[in-house]
Amino acid sequence: MEVYIILTDTGTIFTRLLKMFTKHSLNHASISFSNYLEDTYSFGRKSHYNPFIGGFVKENMNGKLFEQATCAIYSCSISESAYTQMLEVVQEMERQQQNYKYNFIGLFGVLFNKRINRENAYFCSEFVATILNRGGISCKNKPACLVKPNDLIESENVRFVYEGKLQTYLLQQRKTTEQEPIEDTLKTRKLLTVDTIYLKLSKTIAS
Repeated sequence: MEVYIILTDTGTIFTRLLKMFTKHSLNHASISFSNYLEDTYSFGRKSHYNPFIGGFVKENMNGKLFEQATCAIYSCSISESAYTQMLEVVQEMERQQQNYKYNFIGLFGVLFNKRINRENAYFCSEFVATILNRGGISCKNKPACLVKPNDLIESENVRFVYEGKLQTYLLQQRKTTEQEPIEDTLKTRKLLTVDTIYLKLSKTIAS
């Protein structure tokens, strides 16, 4: 089974500030349990208009925040049991999301390479690293509280999927979804045609 790591640049003032410190262009990290990115989770802003109210979020990748976002998408192959365990942890956090906060202080810990563990508080890459750890995937052997977005993709388990405009990727996935039923119908028609020919031949031979 596959989980997906999504790194994005939404172009907000906050991400531009982070870029100054990390020296990387993609500074927001999310994790998804579907290649269509329907079930995508992270820690970030609760409101598009206020970056300082943050916490656990189920992200709408078609929403306003990600309209102009560039991204890099990676997949991790994991066992079914690991997938289930990771998803259950995320779903439990979603049910208790009012108890979780964005770990602004923890960002300074990353900057100065100093562990700052806070109860029920995460920044985006710390959250993704925590969930990956539950599935047996470590990120550069760092504690989750020191993991930067770019560290998440430096694992042997990670495979590159896509880089470019996020909305372009989502459009490609929708087209694939729409095309699959058509391909299935064509295959069914071919099989029916073959079966019809076979029956006709059988009747001819029998007569």
